[in-house]
Amino acid sequence: MQPTSKIVICGGAGLVGQNLVCCLDGHGCGNVLVIDKSAANLAVLKRLHPHVSVLCADLAEPGDWQRHFEAAENVVMLQAQIGATHSDPFVRNNIDSTRNVLDAIHRFQVPYTVHVSSSVVNSVAEDLYATTKREQERLVAASGIPHVVLRPTLMFGWFDRKHLGWLSRFMRRVPVFPIPGDGRYPRQPLYAGDFCEIIVSCLGSRPRQTFDITGLERIDYLDMIRQIRSAVGARCAIVRIPYGLFSLLLRLWGLFDRNPPFTAEQLAALVAADVFDVIDWEARFDVKATPFAVAIDRTFRDPRYSPIVLEF
Repeated sequence: MQPTSKIVICGGAGLVGQNLVCCLDGHGCGNVLVIDKSAANLAVLKRLHPHVSVLCADLAEPGDWQRHFEAAENVVMLQAQIGATHSDPFVRNNIDSTRNVLDAIHRFQVPYTVHVSSSVVNSVAEDLYATTKREQERLVAASGIPHVVLRPTLMFGWFDRKHLGWLSRFMRRVPVFPIPGDGRYPRQPLYAGDFCEIIVSCLGSRPRQTFDITGLERIDYLDMIRQIRSAVGARCAIVRIPYGLFSLLLRLWGLFDRNPPFTAEQLAALVAADVFDVIDWEARFDVKATPFAVAIDRTFRDPRYSPIVLEF
C-alpha cells in the first residue's frame, strides 16, 4: 500500500474508525476520507486529525457521497448498528448501507475492500444484530468484489462510546455496579489498536478470505469489570443481581431510551458463554498482541485520547 493511496472508511467516526485513523497516521497514510452520519463525531476526528477528509452522510441512503469512491484504492467497511430496541436501525445500518456501499465500489471499480464483520456471526445468538450481520456478510460475499472479511470479538480501546467505555463512565458515577448472575461469563476482548494494525496489514497484503480475529486472552466478565474499575479509579461496589431482574430492568430502560447503551438482547448474548476459535493472527498479519492489562491501562489512562467521549 502506497502512503498516497486513497482510502475510504465507511462508518469511520466510531470506535474502530477513530482508532484506525490514528493507526494510519502512524503508518504515514495521508489520503484518507472518512464517511459517517454523525457530524459531532466527525468533528472530533477532524479536530484530532486536521489533514483527514471527512464527509457527513447517511450510507443507508443513496446519494452524492457515492461519487467520492472515485479513484479510491481501498475501502474499509465499518458501518454497523450494534444495539437498538427495534429492527429499523439494524436493517438500515447493517443491510441497506452495505448495498449502497457495494454499489459505489462496483461503480468506481475499487480494487480492494476490507469488510469488518463480527464474531457474532458464529454465535448461538439469534438477535437482530447477529441476523443482520450475517446478511451483511452474505451481501459482501455475493458481490464478487475483491475483499477480506474480518470477524472481531468484543472490542475496546480509545473512543469507545459503548461497551467497556460506557461501563467505565457508568461505574465512575454510581456507588453500586450491577453484575448479572455470577458474572462468570467468558469473554475474549480484542484491543482496537491491535485490530486496526490487522486492517492496515490487510490493506498492504490484500488477502481474500475470512478471518476470525479473537482476543488472545480469555477473561471472565466479572474479572474484566474489576480490572476496568481499578484502571479508572472507581470506588463503586460490584453487586451481583439475578439475571431475570437484570433483563427486566434493561427492558424497562428501553421503554424510555430509543438508543440504550445496553439492551436485553445484548445481555442474552453476554451470558451465552460463546467461546470463539483463536487463530495465530500475530504471525499471519505480523502484529504483536497487546497484553490485556496493558491495553486496559492504555485505553483508560492515555492523557490525549482517554478523556474523549463520542456522541452516543
